[in-house]
Amino acid sequence: MNVLRLIGLFACLTILRSANATDLAGTWKGSFDLQGTNMPVTFHLTVTGSNVTGTLEGLPTSPVEIHDGKAVGDTVSFWVNTDYEGTAYKLVFTGKASEGQIEFSFGTDDGSWGTAMTARKSEGVPVKPVAPEMASTWRGDFAFEGSRVALAFKLKESGETITGTVEGLPTTPAEVHDGKAEGDTITFWVNTDYQGQTYRLVFKGKIAVSEIKFTFGTDDGGWGSELTAMMSS
Repeated sequence: MNVLRLIGLFACLTILRSANATDLAGTWKGSFDLQGTNMPVTFHLTVTGSNVTGTLEGLPTSPVEIHDGKAVGDTVSFWVNTDYEGTAYKLVFTGKASEGQIEFSFGTDDGSWGTAMTARKSEGVPVKPVAPEMASTWRGDFAFEGSRVALAFKLKESGETITGTVEGLPTTPAEVHDGKAEGDTITFWVNTDYQGQTYRLVFKGKIAVSEIKFTFGTDDGGWGSELTAMMSS
């Protein structure tokens, strides 16, 4: 087993810290135009892994429950039911998350009507990079000498501090050291053995809604690689 293996699994673990720019959990507010009238709406979102649940306020039927909510990368999707002038409609939403906002396009499922809006994180709601339920098991893989190396790790969060263990390395479980989350960046290091030699692997990751893109390698710069980590379902 290789140092790369350790790297991969730790990269996955850092993903649990979702940055304020792309963390979906919380309250979001925006408005859209409906026949010349400004319609303010509020989204209350809860995220568990790649699943998104919650409610939407401001539609004629309010609040309405979010159905089939999914977060993949920086994209979120779901649908809701509402009534308008005595007719029931299914509204389908697709959003792209970026720095503190979500750009939504949405409309009826039959395509007869649609529009767009920008929802922003509500002031007074903590922008917490990692939802508590994200402290869990994470999996990812990377290429090493022509093979795919799969890793698993278990993480815990306390404020900006990340702790936990990584499983699947030659030394397993391996302990996470000096784990920190700041903004949309996560860093940490681990020790592992490879072919009788001990290595310190240093990780730095940039976080999106449900993934983290890592650069990592030995602390002496002798080896490095990249990896994308996703939360285990």
